[in-house]
Amino acid sequence: MIPERFDRQIRSTGWNQEALARARVGVVGDDDQLASLFLLSASALGIQQFLCIAPRLDEKLVQAARRLNPELHLVLLEGLYTHGILEDLLDGCRVVVDLSRFGLAQKLLLDKSHRDGVPLVRGLAFRERSREGFKVFTYYRGREWEELGQMVSSPDLPASHGDDFVLDMIVAGLVLQEVKNLLMGRPVSEEMVAYCRKPLPLRGRRLPLCIVGAGALGTFVAMGLAHMGFQPISVMDPDMVEVTNLNRQVLFYDAVGLSKAHILASRLTALYGTETHALQETCGEKTELTAYHTVFDCVDNFETRLLLSERCRVERKVLISGGTGMDSGQVVSYVPARDTRTPAEALGLHAIVNSRRSGSPREPATSCNAQPEPSVIITNQIIAGFMLEAFRRILEGRKTKSIFYSERFPWRLGGSTPDDA
Repeated sequence: MIPERFDRQIRSTGWNQEALARARVGVVGDDDQLASLFLLSASALGIQQFLCIAPRLDEKLVQAARRLNPELHLVLLEGLYTHGILEDLLDGCRVVVDLSRFGLAQKLLLDKSHRDGVPLVRGLAFRERSREGFKVFTYYRGREWEELGQMVSSPDLPASHGDDFVLDMIVAGLVLQEVKNLLMGRPVSEEMVAYCRKPLPLRGRRLPLCIVGAGALGTFVAMGLAHMGFQPISVMDPDMVEVTNLNRQVLFYDAVGLSKAHILASRLTALYGTETHALQETCGEKTELTAYHTVFDCVDNFETRLLLSERCRVERKVLISGGTGMDSGQVVSYVPARDTRTPAEALGLHAIVNSRRSGSPREPATSCNAQPEPSVIITNQIIAGFMLEAFRRILEGRKTKSIFYSERFPWRLGGSTPDDA
């Protein structure tokens, strides 16, 4: 029997939860956060069996993964993948995930994938000279494309490297999308998924921020902000944690029936030492936003998103608005000194809300159980990462454009993804 926590994702047409639960996935990591973020999200999705070869994992994220998924079986071999003798350890894996940062491991894994016919999902967050970004590509026998050479890193041997938690978050989500599709027999990305820009600061500063909505999207935004060192962070949400949240809201593993805002705020403090404030309330016309530099719109209803756009325009607050569906999402930002259109105007939310108001009356729904649409962790993780990207760009005085993600795009990303316009 499928556990209740997976209710929101098994609503998706053709979803095969048993295929995820049965599969053994090999993960080759490096000395960074990427493998830990992938394991956390994959565990929430319901993958249960992992063989991981990596120098280290973030124990706090691993413990969260274990508590989200009590059936998790993780074998960790501490070290780097530097010799072909290690390849036998990956026998029996349905998919191998390569998150390493040096060429030797990548070449060894490509060779094994080609010989054994095991799909290989490669995800890399990189920094090369004056550029940063990521690449994600799925290889299987017969898919010897030119892009394959772009997925091999320099140097060949392990070396120290920087680690961008935000890019790691996005890569982990994109890689998990590919793994999920492989395990369910669905098409993978037709092209290499790539994103590149000039470097952005890795560390945050004291800046009053407000996250409206403490669901999956708000949780990942909060984790990214806290990891970078931004504080104080206020978290606003009126809802209580429900069992069906646990397939994507990764910090609520033992908090069913408790306040989302209070639990998320307390977890940020415990994990990162972040100064936080919990606001267990609905964002309304009288909600005070004056104290904040930036507001992150992470809510899941158009009425509140429209209200936030109008309020931030009046109060001249930076607004970063994210929206997600089962297999798509978008990020639209608003900087009062620069932009003439709010996210609500850019996305046409006025027309949507007005059409609802002219229809049959209904009570506003806030909880996920009241709006049981299919929902999965992957899109929330990806869109949260791009919300944080937009925020860092704004702080650096760079332009931002809308980002659109869809599993239906051959290259997954649309909008302003190339380079650094």
